Amino acid sequence: MSNHISALWNSVRIFRSAFREQQTVITDVLRMADSIVRTPPGTPAEFEVSLDRAPEHLTSLSRNLFSTLFQSVYHLLDIGAPRRQLYGRINYLFRLWVTSADNLLDSEDKFVLPIRMPGSSRVMRQVVSIMTADRLLTRILQEAIAESTLTESEANRLSAGTLHVLLPSAAQEASEEGGITDRPSPDYVLNTIHRLKTGLLFNLPFLGPDLLEQGIDPHRKESLKNALLNFGIACQVLDDIRDLARDFRERRHNYILSILTWNRHPYLQQLQARPPDITARLHLEIPEVTIPAARQAIRDIAQSFGTLSAAGLDLPPADSVKLAETFITVLDLGDLQYAV
Repeated sequence: MSNHISALWNSVRIFRSAFREQQTVITDVLRMADSIVRTPPGTPAEFEVSLDRAPEHLTSLSRNLFSTLFQSVYHLLDIGAPRRQLYGRINYLFRLWVTSADNLLDSEDKFVLPIRMPGSSRVMRQVVSIMTADRLLTRILQEAIAESTLTESEANRLSAGTLHVLLPSAAQEASEEGGITDRPSPDYVLNTIHRLKTGLLFNLPFLGPDLLEQGIDPHRKESLKNALLNFGIACQVLDDIRDLARDFRERRHNYILSILTWNRHPYLQQLQARPPDITARLHLEIPEVTIPAARQAIRDIAQSFGTLSAAGLDLPPADSVKLAETFITVLDLGDLQYAV
């Protein structure tokens, strides 16, 4: 992440406080995980499983922009520190569950937990990560009960809720397994597919406030929920622009590919005649389609920041736009930076 982007985020007081809390969350969760991921005594050394030391960049701002944004929402809702820390830990477990599942579905190996296992173990590390996150949830809720942060009834509701809120997004991902056969309209992709695929993931931080918090302003909460939902959908559009080649080859939903299909754009015939390499940067070849979509996504992100600012973030409108524009670089679309 550039110094310019870091300076923008650090210029906002609530973001600074939320980032410090997020760093503590990661440290606490890794400490608990280290006490859980242990093989039984007597296991042959070549089959031992444990946690390595986490890389230093794990707690960097660049890896925690979204988590910092989520943590800042708890400040805007005037939630006390003990529950902010609790909800932050649960949010980190959501990252473990979702990233591990994505790694399994997409044959990727994005960092989750520093699990040391024999062999390349790409798949099994994801399985162990998911199993570990489940045990961590139990530990975190038990500690919250012991510290009177939660009642046992509240802990049970949170435990069940962590599965319930993920199921719609999981079902959407399941619908793409094996590839899609038809491309739905761009509006359907934007307002249904991407709402479930990514938008709802940006509402995961509201699980605790929705289930347990009685004293917060319901209108403010709904406004912030909608802002983050739209933020997530906009980020998914930017992902679609970046992942055009991959989504074409793997027959996955993609907003840009739906635009090409429904508008009978001649570029689609080129793709069908000569399928691209999965890493190709196709968005540069159809700027008349991708640049307007990227511009709209940036406007939507800026509007979301505007809603957060109105709720207490104290972010000038110009800085809302600047922060929104940073996601062009954050989401690996730096080659569009001067076009949008």
